[in-house]
Amino acid sequence: MECRIATGAADLGVHHGIRHAVFVAEQHVFDRSDRDVHDESGSTVHVLGLVDGVPAGTVRLFPLEGGVWQGDRLAVLPPFRAKLLGGPLVRFAVATAGALGGHRMLAHVQPANGAFFRRLGWRQLGEPELYVGLPHLLMDIQLGAS
Repeated sequence: MECRIATGAADLGVHHGIRHAVFVAEQHVFDRSDRDVHDESGSTVHVLGLVDGVPAGTVRLFPLEGGVWQGDRLAVLPPFRAKLLGGPLVRFAVATAGALGGHRMLAHVQPANGAFFRRLGWRQLGEPELYVGLPHLLMDIQLGAS
């Protein structure tokens, strides 16, 4: 298993293709595309997760204000979910944000994934809220804690 920053047009195409397969085609979270202004920002880090060299998952992260980063668009293709790629992707995002000077990371997490994030050291902030039109848990982690 390998996680690495997506570089170049080919990597970004694969990254966006995985996100589209999960968030548009499978989960119907978005109608046509999950891309937004953060995908065009030079400060956004797009990550690819590979299983035996095959692109299988993604996450992206971007700075907010005051050393806070947001992680989102964590996606693993269905055939690879049993390979436990989600944990390495989240840990890679946390480590990357910390290495880039962040001290805290936020994420909006689908409720079904709350326990998974708690096992990785994240904590829930408040009650569920709407994010991209669906209930999500706002969660955070202090960077350097994982």
